[in-house]
Amino acid sequence: MQREVGSLPLAPALRAKLVAAGFQTAQELLETGPCGLSKELGISKEEALEALQVVRQDCHGDAARTAGGSGTTRKCTALELLEEEQAQGFIITFCSALDNILGGGVQLTKITEICGAPGVGKTQLCMQLAVDVQIPECFGGVAGEAVFIDTEGSFMVDRVVDIATACVQHCQLIAEAHQEEDHLKALETFSLESILSHIYYFRCRDYIELLAQVYLLPDFLSEHSKVRLVVVDGIAFPFRHDFEDLSLRTRLLNGLAQQLIIIANDHKSAVVLTNQMTTRIGQNQSTLVPALGESWGHAATVRLIFHWDNSQRLATLYKSPSQKESTIPYHITSHGFRDVQPPAVTQNAEDTEMNPRKRPRREEEK
Repeated sequence: MQREVGSLPLAPALRAKLVAAGFQTAQELLETGPCGLSKELGISKEEALEALQVVRQDCHGDAARTAGGSGTTRKCTALELLEEEQAQGFIITFCSALDNILGGGVQLTKITEICGAPGVGKTQLCMQLAVDVQIPECFGGVAGEAVFIDTEGSFMVDRVVDIATACVQHCQLIAEAHQEEDHLKALETFSLESILSHIYYFRCRDYIELLAQVYLLPDFLSEHSKVRLVVVDGIAFPFRHDFEDLSLRTRLLNGLAQQLIIIANDHKSAVVLTNQMTTRIGQNQSTLVPALGESWGHAATVRLIFHWDNSQRLATLYKSPSQKESTIPYHITSHGFRDVQPPAVTQNAEDTEMNPRKRPRREEEK
């Protein structure tokens, strides 16, 4: 662990950056972690994680950490899994309240399911994410691309243009406020045309086309290695009719879920699914529950349920391995998926706050 940085089996340019940043030993690198190393050297989190894995493998002489051939199982420690998760990052939603209850946003390598009634905003969030996944790293994004699989015909490119335009303007405001060179350079290629050209759209009209597209997706992702988001909007629609054999439907759905898990893990992508709601009839009452049954509920790592409270849209984090159940309000605006703004302060309250010496009127003076 006390091996000098200059003797590590890393690229010469990377070794030079390490020395310039003041790193002397391999132990110092491993203690810094991928996130810290990324910031110190100005490289991506993936590059930092790869460098740390090379250093750890070299120091321990463990050449069997990763799968070496067919039939072998990948072996790793809990520490390495933690570092990988920390390096993956999140796709922000532009709704800070939703990002907070999700732990930072929609996480890469995980399956997130969004359930809700028609018109509550499921597709709006999917289109927002297809734009947000492309935000450059210097602005807090993952600089990826998106695959959008549409089974309901609800993808509206005009709406994506509105969301993308607002996103570019937001990044421009940040760049103007900070005047940093990397921000200005990133904006040279982050434009409306660039965003639209990196959303790959597929229209699937039945469950056969959907299954075929998902099973062929790994080949497409191998050719488009920057894809960090796969959206299936919606997963339930093709499976809710033309199925007399429910056991066959269950088997097909289980196979589909397994394939999506493989895609998320192998290609370091977030998989986002939308699901419809259905009515469950009980003895004394009926309730709305996500469609496709209880067995499908195990497919997603994170499940969000969108619903209404009178005219207010609400999002409830129903299932998560690391975050507590929470409910937050959100708005769908002309710019996209956003926080609910607090009500404006009344004029009387402002006057009182601006004039703290002003004597309040007593009841007898009125």
